[in-house]
Amino acid sequence: MSLSLRVLIAPDKFKGTLTAHAAAEAIAAGWRKARPADRLTLLPISDGGDGFGEILSAALGAKLQRVRTVDAAHRPLEGVWWWDVKSKTAVIESANIIGLAMLPPKQFHPFQLDTFGLAAVLQAAAKKGARRCFVGIGGSATNDGGAGVARGLGWQFFNGREEELFRWTHFQQLHRMIAPRRRKLFPQLVVAVDVQNKLLGARGCSRVYGPQKGLRPEEFPSAERALRRLANTVKAQLGRDLAGLPGTGAAGGLGFGLCAFAGAKLESGFDLIARHAKLEGHLRAADLVITGEGGLDRSTLMGKGTGEIARRCHARKLPCLGLSGVVQDEAALRKWFQSSSGLTQLTSPEQAKAEPARWLATLAEQVARNLA
Repeated sequence: MSLSLRVLIAPDKFKGTLTAHAAAEAIAAGWRKARPADRLTLLPISDGGDGFGEILSAALGAKLQRVRTVDAAHRPLEGVWWWDVKSKTAVIESANIIGLAMLPPKQFHPFQLDTFGLAAVLQAAAKKGARRCFVGIGGSATNDGGAGVARGLGWQFFNGREEELFRWTHFQQLHRMIAPRRRKLFPQLVVAVDVQNKLLGARGCSRVYGPQKGLRPEEFPSAERALRRLANTVKAQLGRDLAGLPGTGAAGGLGFGLCAFAGAKLESGFDLIARHAKLEGHLRAADLVITGEGGLDRSTLMGKGTGEIARRCHARKLPCLGLSGVVQDEAALRKWFQSSSGLTQLTSPEQAKAEPARWLATLAEQVARNLA
C-alpha cells in the first residue's frame, strides 16, 4: 500500500453505545494518530434502524421538525422527523417514536405496545405537503403488524359482534375493517427495512425478533394467530396478499402494516442510504474502507449495512477492515473482511460499553499501526 491512503470510514451504529456518526469520528481520531498522512472521508451508514433519519436527512439537506405524539407505550412524546422543502421530502425514523431503546428495560411487554404514535408523525409530514416520504423502521419495540399506526391513520377494526378492537392482541377475533376516507397520505411512501423476514412463520417477526422485545416462546402462537388473522383480513377485503413478501416482518410487522394501510413500498434501508449518500462514488475514490458495528458475526452477512459494505468492497477487490465491539464467526467473515477486530480484544465488555468512543479510537489506532 502507498504511504498515503485514501481511507473511507463508513460504520453503522454500535447499538446502545455509539451512533454511526460518533463511531466514524472515533475511528478517524484513532486512525489519524497512527497514520496522519492518510486522507480520511467519513460516511456514516444505516440499514434502516437507529440513526437512519439523521444520516438520510444529512444526505438530503433536510431540516429537523418536531411533533407531539406518543411512544410505543402511549406515553406523551415530542417526536422528531426531517423535512426538505425544496424536494417536498419527509424523512421519518420510527425508532425515535416507537423504538425499543426509548423504553425502560423490562417494564413493558410487547402485548402492551403498538405503533399508534407513528401515525401523528406521518400526518404531520402529509400536512406539510410531502410528496415523498422515507420511513426507516428498524429498532422497534412493537410486534403489532402495524395495527397501531393503522388505527392512528383512521382505520377501524371489528370482531364478529361488531365490537371495535383496539388492541392488536384481540385481532384473533378480527372480522372486518373500515378504511378512512384518505387512504394514501403521499404519492410516494418508501419504507426502509433492515431485514428481509416475512410476517409469519418460523422466520417471521414474532419468533425471530419477538424475544428481543420480551415475547416468550409460549406466547408465539397467540401473537402469530393475531397477525395471521390480520393478514387474512387484508387479503380478503383489500385483495392484497402481503404476508409472504420479504420485509413485511420488519419491525414487528410494521413493514406489512405500512404496505397494507398506507400504500408503502418496501426497500432495503442500506440500498436507499447508499444511493443517496453516493456510496459507489466514494468506493471508487478509496484505497481502503473501514466499516463496523456493535457485533461482527454471521448475521452481519445477512443484509446488514456493514456486510453489504464488505460485499461491495469484495466485488471491487478493495480492502475492507471491520471494527466492532465483539467479533464472532471469524471464519465466515474472512472472505469479506481483510481483518476484523473487536474492542473485547483490548478490554472487558463492561469497559468497552462504559467508554466506547475511547476504546474504538484505540482499536482503530492499533489496526492502523499494524497495517502492512
